[in-house]
Amino acid sequence: MIASAWRSMATTVETQLTATYFRGSSSNPKLLLRSWRTIARADSPGFGAIERRFLAVPVICPSLVKLQKLRKVGFRGMHSTVEDVKLEGMEIKILPALQDNYMYLIVDTKTREAAVVDPVEPELVIKTLQEQQLTLSKVLTTHHHWDHAGGNEKLVKLWEKELDVYGGDDRIGALNKKVQQDDTFTIGALNVKCLSTPCHTTGHICYHVTAQEGSGKGAVFTGDTLFQGGCGRFFEGTPEEMYEALCTKLSSLPDTTKVFCGHEYTLQNMSFARHVEPDNEVIQQRIEWAKHRRASQDPTVPSTIGEEKSWNPFMRVHEASVQKHAGGATDPIVTMGKLRKEKDTFKA
Repeated sequence: MIASAWRSMATTVETQLTATYFRGSSSNPKLLLRSWRTIARADSPGFGAIERRFLAVPVICPSLVKLQKLRKVGFRGMHSTVEDVKLEGMEIKILPALQDNYMYLIVDTKTREAAVVDPVEPELVIKTLQEQQLTLSKVLTTHHHWDHAGGNEKLVKLWEKELDVYGGDDRIGALNKKVQQDDTFTIGALNVKCLSTPCHTTGHICYHVTAQEGSGKGAVFTGDTLFQGGCGRFFEGTPEEMYEALCTKLSSLPDTTKVFCGHEYTLQNMSFARHVEPDNEVIQQRIEWAKHRRASQDPTVPSTIGEEKSWNPFMRVHEASVQKHAGGATDPIVTMGKLRKEKDTFKA
């Protein structure tokens, strides 16, 4: 009984410290980093935006909006509902994890082959795979941080078949398929292209997934590089690298590309975006939409690349309004650095 209670308390503290550290809400990140490491070692605009998502409709209730909620509450509960997003040639299953992380199952609708992105809670992944009768073949790891790669080794041990574990960093657990910029592979009949986006970590990879016979829009899984309304901290990189990641590589994807990021940070990030551009009505509309979603514990992902260009200050560093807020420099890379420095200590 005591041991069980202790494990429960330790797990809660661990997830809170990890999420707080990677979200950057503390004014003393070094202290949180030490705490996190110690514990780890111990063992749209607007309300109409959802209508533009191609979400699954339960067959038993076709009158519902294009939304399938599968609310599953375990011992510790979940921060968000589980949702299915239908895109061209694929299904994306949004799986909440820890305090505010997201894992994703990418399912090829033709073959029912699946890959999982950042499976930090492998038991939920396996349960979903078994319930949906899916064949898991690949693990797509965005970066090595524990709250993204920490479940890799356990998943490989628990899953009955051999798994290809992709990533761009030797620090990733169970890695056996190291990738770099422009590497490609497939998930059934889906194409995957790797985008190297160092900055948050030196080996960070985003994965752009499209249907082989489709339009090329698809989805991009951005880990802790691009969030809805924000970006990751520059732990191992520079403003130049984040500018390249956001404003060159990711911005070059079709505007309709769905963005699936690594955390539920939308309201915090959009609060900062409003602080940067208080007259941007698109930002305020998205905040109101996100408040309604979070009130019922619904995820605010995905957004699109085009939407991020309209409200994300880190993808708007060329805009005069953003540059003015950051001190008036017209160099977008200087603006990127100043925005990130301000965001690191920003209180919503």
